Amino acid sequence: MTYFQDRRIAKITDREATLRRIWAIGGKTGWYYGNWMWVLRGYLDEWVGGPGLRRGRRHPSDLQAGDYLDVWRVLVADREAGRLLLEAEMKVPGEARLEFCIEDGWLVQTASFKAKGLAGKLYWYSMLPFHGFIFPGMIRKLI
Repeated sequence: MTYFQDRRIAKITDREATLRRIWAIGGKTGWYYGNWMWVLRGYLDEWVGGPGLRRGRRHPSDLQAGDYLDVWRVLVADREAGRLLLEAEMKVPGEARLEFCIEDGWLVQTASFKAKGLAGKLYWYSMLPFHGFIFPGMIRKLI
């Protein structure tokens, strides 16, 4: 497997406000930036047999390990440590994760992907233009 990562870092001014926004992400709140692209990705996932966005989230502002969050599953939800780790349950040729972590006054937003074969590599590279648009805007809205 080949490992890819898209990491963004931004200085935060209000840790608690940033945590509130992170813990409210997805569902009816949406993904803060380029939401129509997340919705489109959800529809495409449903079309190929994945969960899509129809699941939403269990609670509007509380997340716990094991919760579903649109096309993601919550692996780690440690608000005190400032860490939320999501794993994709959407249909992709590999393993995708999205992590938000507050470290020393900085928000670190990391999308990672373990690509399976050529299809996984092609998938990652086809998503890069969207990542280049969505992720900088999303981290700005979160801080």
